[in-house]
Amino acid sequence: MSYSDGAAGQASPGTIPIFLLKTKSSPADSYGELFSSVRHEGRGFEPRFVPVLEHGPDPDGIARVIRLLRARRIGKEPGYSYGGLVFTSQRAVEAFTDILQNNGEDEGWPYLRDIPVYSVGPATTRALNAALKNLPLAIVGDHTGNGENLARFIQEHYAEWYRDQPERPPLLFLVGEKRSDSIPKILMDERLPQNQRIRVDEIVVYKTGVLGSFKDDFDAALNATFDSPMRWVVVFSPSGCDSMLRGLDLLDERTGKSKADISFRKTRIATIGPTTRNYLRTTFNFEPDVCASSPTPEGLWNSIVEYMKQ
Repeated sequence: MSYSDGAAGQASPGTIPIFLLKTKSSPADSYGELFSSVRHEGRGFEPRFVPVLEHGPDPDGIARVIRLLRARRIGKEPGYSYGGLVFTSQRAVEAFTDILQNNGEDEGWPYLRDIPVYSVGPATTRALNAALKNLPLAIVGDHTGNGENLARFIQEHYAEWYRDQPERPPLLFLVGEKRSDSIPKILMDERLPQNQRIRVDEIVVYKTGVLGSFKDDFDAALNATFDSPMRWVVVFSPSGCDSMLRGLDLLDERTGKSKADISFRKTRIATIGPTTRNYLRTTFNFEPDVCASSPTPEGLWNSIVEYMKQ
């Protein structure tokens, strides 16, 4: 079974439409590949991508990173401004890659090879490895899966990495405009002893906004699959949640919160992790049906299957 790049068209008979509210990854998308190959109780899934976000570089942030790199302020030796990098977004990886590739370094940025590069999950690590394959970085942490777990891992790993230095150097965290603050909060927690705190400086390297076409695209996807007895919507970030819930007629227009009785519905909502689940809870008083056990295609699939067994 193939999967659709877009959301138009009727669902194939005997399949369950599953709308992935994200841009399809290139050259292959692991979510689309998995859900196009699995079956549950004899029924297959039909993945359809509905892009939510548009991204663009933040010129001021990009310029700051370039200045740091050119001045060789990121490295392991004492006196450097930063002793490690943190990535929790593929978009931040893309921005960093563009910086390295377009700003020249005859020696291949050798001082970046001696620092830990923390990556929140497999997808971000794959993006780092693919984009920077000629630059052997020490990428660690991809088993953690979310910002809180990554921060706990950094606490121990960073202390060991810099065990021979009297102080732990600050970390540079390349981020987008919208991000969780769990990593800086945990690492700079004032309740920690001073010698265990790690300063985290964030630089915004890309901007994010909801696509103007998302609402219409999502409405078209729902209309095209109106006759399907079951549908799934997978939400990958807080962005677009408002339009998604309104498109499904799940919000009370007077209060902006979830309607009182939404139990009798054929469209089920899954989130890729606790950040988006908690956003739906606190902002809309809406409880998604599923939160993926891990932010991976397999974690999402396993959680959906467990729900459908009920």
